[in-house]
Amino acid sequence: MPEVTFPGPEGRLEGRYQPSKIKDAPIALILHPHPQHGGTMNNKVVYNLYYTLHDLGFSVLRFNFRGVGRSQGEYDQGVGELSDAASALDYLQTMNPAAPQCWVAGFSFGAWIGMQLLMRRPEIVGFVSVSPPANLYDFSFLAPCPASGLIVNGLNDRVAPPEDVARLVAKLRTQRGVVISHETLEGANHFYEKGMDDMLRLVKGYVGPRLGDLSAPTTSPA
Repeated sequence: MPEVTFPGPEGRLEGRYQPSKIKDAPIALILHPHPQHGGTMNNKVVYNLYYTLHDLGFSVLRFNFRGVGRSQGEYDQGVGELSDAASALDYLQTMNPAAPQCWVAGFSFGAWIGMQLLMRRPEIVGFVSVSPPANLYDFSFLAPCPASGLIVNGLNDRVAPPEDVARLVAKLRTQRGVVISHETLEGANHFYEKGMDDMLRLVKGYVGPRLGDLSAPTTSPA
């Protein structure tokens, strides 16, 4: 689990980068929850998404937004954090110039940032949004949503209520040219204290077939 630092808009950003053993592997950026509510790149959902996508063959990067851990800067209401995410993607692309696919995955606040990054970076071909807080943030910028992806949430989520996520999905599904897959896990809350394995299984089941013939050795988190 190599520790990395790379330049961000307000100074150095701290991350963890795990390259794939596959030549010219796809790349995936994973974004963490709200910095002011304990969100870090070591959040359990983020950590498990990181290894799940690596197991599928991706070269993966997760990092701390500004002001979190050893990342420099201060919280910036999502504006600066979006710039951080763009810098992280730049770094990931520099490390993998021949990557055939680029994906973004985010959890909660990170899902909101990830969807904004999706709108600004046409090279992103797929996304995974876990528990997007559609009740707390405006997702109307997804007009239209430029890529197909997966949205997962828990039926017992009180932070991002399932009815709000369902309304977001319904809106996105009216757009032509994209397919939004949506899965709601019974018994899961916002933090997947129950249902983590089921959520990761859904991610694998969705992302894997979209990668074509890539194959990867199975690894486990240390």
